[in-house]
Amino acid sequence: MAGPHFRAGVVAVVRRDDGRVMAFERVDLPGQWQLPQGGLEAGETPVEAAWRELAEETGLGPRDVVLTEELPDWTVYEWPRHALDSKRLGQAHRWFFFDVVDPAIEPSPDGTEFSTWRWVEPEWLVDHVVAFRRSSYRRALGFERDTARTPGPGRDA
Repeated sequence: MAGPHFRAGVVAVVRRDDGRVMAFERVDLPGQWQLPQGGLEAGETPVEAAWRELAEETGLGPRDVVLTEELPDWTVYEWPRHALDSKRLGQAHRWFFFDVVDPAIEPSPDGTEFSTWRWVEPEWLVDHVVAFRRSSYRRALGFERDTARTPGPGRDA
């Protein structure tokens, strides 16, 4: 799905048993919340990128979370006109769902992209993510999706 006009990336959703997700407030846009996400590096698979982004932005890894699901399709959104660059129109993401090993887990926001975090209902997160990302968040967090079970590093398939 990603091509020369859409940047390929991943989104990491960290969940608790009660259905809440770990949301992060952006440093550059106070009041705007989102999930850890980022672009694929050269030669990197989406699942590798999901683990890398999760570690870089939250400090969480295989000791803290278990990769349990992957949204089977890409979600795509266009950037607003003021955010467009000369190479890309928007982003195409693969979504990965991680369940916490311990519900008392505490991430370490990177301080560069994220300033703080909290457990939230998915509906709250959709309402507090920047508007141009909302359709992707609704689709991925909307509970009306088929998922493919995907093992994480060191996990049995």
